[in-house]
Amino acid sequence: MTSPNNLPIYHKLFIFTKLLYRTVHNLPKEYKYTLGQEAVNLCWQCLDEVIAANAKPNKEKRPQIEKLSADFDQMKLRLRMMQEIKIVSAGQFADWQENYLS
Repeated sequence: MTSPNNLPIYHKLFIFTKLLYRTVHNLPKEYKYTLGQEAVNLCWQCLDEVIAANAKPNKEKRPQIEKLSADFDQMKLRLRMMQEIKIVSAGQFADWQENYLS
């Protein structure tokens, strides 16, 4: 088993989680505890699933990776909603997509 810190996807998600916390902290109250918190929770779920998939033998990783993919898509949907209702800028969302969500 590889250390999670040596996994590129884990590293990017970890950095993005920190970034997302800073973003959610600055959201208007009406979004901070709903949309913002959901995105943070999904980000944590994805990190946990990366670790869980890494701990499994190769033959058993597929279901965990499929779950990770579904949760990652849900997180991206919430982030997109943040951009579309203009609580994060288009530039910030583009940065997230380019550096963390692709």
